[in-house]
Amino acid sequence: MNTLLSPEPVGAAVAAHRQPATTLAEQIIEVISDSGEGAQRCGQSLAAIAARMGNGIWTTEIIPAEIQPPARSVAGASGIRIRIGSQRVSNGGDQTDLVVAFNEQVLIGRVQAGELKPGAMILLESMWGQHRDAAVVASYGKTVQALRHDGFEVHEVPLEEACKRLVSDPRKGKNMFVLGLLCQLYSLDATLAREQIARIFGKKDQQVIAANVALYEAGAAWGAANLDVRYRIPAQRAKVPQIVVNGNTALALGVIASGMDICAMYPITPATSASHYLSEVFENVGGVVHQAEDEIAACAFAIGASYAGKCAVTITSGPGFSLKQEAMGLAVMAEIPLVVVNVQRGGPSTGQPTKVEQGDLLAAMFGGHGDAPKVVLAPCSIEDCFYSVITARKLAELFGMVVVVLSDASLSSAQQPFPRPVFSNDWLAPPVDQTPVPAGAKPYDWDPVTGLSRRFQPGQPGGMHTLTGLAHDRNSKVAYDPAINEEGLRARSLKLAALQKTLKAPTVFGGRPDEGGDLLLVGWGSTLGAIEEAVLRLRAQGLAVSALHLRFIQPLPSGIREILQRFRRVMTIECNWSDKPEDALIDEDNRRYSALAMLLRSRFLVDIDCWSQARGQPIKPGSIVEAARAALLGQGEPS
Repeated sequence: MNTLLSPEPVGAAVAAHRQPATTLAEQIIEVISDSGEGAQRCGQSLAAIAARMGNGIWTTEIIPAEIQPPARSVAGASGIRIRIGSQRVSNGGDQTDLVVAFNEQVLIGRVQAGELKPGAMILLESMWGQHRDAAVVASYGKTVQALRHDGFEVHEVPLEEACKRLVSDPRKGKNMFVLGLLCQLYSLDATLAREQIARIFGKKDQQVIAANVALYEAGAAWGAANLDVRYRIPAQRAKVPQIVVNGNTALALGVIASGMDICAMYPITPATSASHYLSEVFENVGGVVHQAEDEIAACAFAIGASYAGKCAVTITSGPGFSLKQEAMGLAVMAEIPLVVVNVQRGGPSTGQPTKVEQGDLLAAMFGGHGDAPKVVLAPCSIEDCFYSVITARKLAELFGMVVVVLSDASLSSAQQPFPRPVFSNDWLAPPVDQTPVPAGAKPYDWDPVTGLSRRFQPGQPGGMHTLTGLAHDRNSKVAYDPAINEEGLRARSLKLAALQKTLKAPTVFGGRPDEGGDLLLVGWGSTLGAIEEAVLRLRAQGLAVSALHLRFIQPLPSGIREILQRFRRVMTIECNWSDKPEDALIDEDNRRYSALAMLLRSRFLVDIDCWSQARGQPIKPGSIVEAARAALLGQGEPS
């Protein structure tokens, strides 16, 4: 906690040094530091201010693989990327235009990863050039010299020295100083910035808020006095109210809006913040967050709560999803509605807990033993995270099925404005049915066409029966008769077919709806924004490229086969593994395709290629452009 020591009025200094602003269409900014120095809070605040002004924004958190990596380590960069645009922004973009680094070591990691644009502006904490350790001084000097030699525009910023004048702990004040510097550099509204600081520290006393406002103003004054550039990214005020949240918060809000009132979970990265948010607000609307002793217990608790009459949700990530498989099989066999949210991360095993991957698609569809059909949805944006949960709850209850919502680490922490949802009673489930069960009705009286049956709920007069996870007949009695076993399997499978008949074909992006072309890029989940931006760039170059994005993956909507057949070549874009054709041992007989490509090839018998990355980072639109151009030229995949 920072307390104010000697605040100085700096507004006049900012005005006196205000440069004419250069107009930009967009800019990608990074703030990176050691863990615990507040870089993410700085970037989130910058994005929130820009969004309130009417800019498009997308944030991407930069999280080290270790929870607390060593200070000043190349692999320990912790921070955030903020893409600010004059129009709507749908992904994190390509390389960074400007980076603020709290030490040179975390900066080296970003440079080595190729994340900075050639000639990018670097604002680097200068304290390390006067450090008491000669090795640190040498490292700092060598790095600055190398960066300038490579063409980067390096500005040394005395963050520690400037913050010491205002607060007792400069390490916890640099982020607000940097916020002021960036707001001044990008001509963001100072009044909105002060409001944002007050919102951040609203639970603290006024002295803490005043200290952080003073830090903000000092940063703005330093930027005005020492940087000879200033930018402006035009903004357009939204015509309808907007909210700015990350994907996990959107999922949690969707849980509330759907009418579900039980969330059973066990903490796991990167899903935990969704249940954290629910734990803060769920009780206000009559909901309960149950933290179980492990992932299996969380899933079993949610199933029990759903059996009691409504529908519950359990939220997890990849390893937890694996542990839930047996319990999910129970929900399938007993036909109990259940929503499972899987915020995917790198795998297998512990894998990369803080990194993005789309590696759980086939596990979501076919995981567990036996034939256990489940609905699989994949939200493709922050807004879609909200609405997908509402859809999942309705489907789970209507069809008596497990519905899996596949988010991922990219969506979980990314922020993006979207129109404030207007609540609808249609989102909610009807009251628990306690009317008497009609005489002769059976707990599993499967419809011969749809596989659906009336849902019996505890407490209904005449509805008493024994629930079992064993093979059972229409009366829920254990039965191993071959015909009865197949009858149950058929009914549970028909539910997917019944749902599939209600789904509309997804819309092709790029070109007329019925137009074909040379290349169709097919994606799912969080890759939507990057794929569509790549398509726009490619079409601007005169290339006949379009995109198809799938939100329902099990079942797949009708009409996809016809869309695929209109294009000379089809290629999936995914954030999971596929073998590279140029590897010496790889040929058409042994190549492993990415998950969606494998699924589409088997379903539609179309020769579908794939291009994928599993680097633990969101796929960039520029990388997709390169891959698409290589595919069109018949050169295989780019290196």
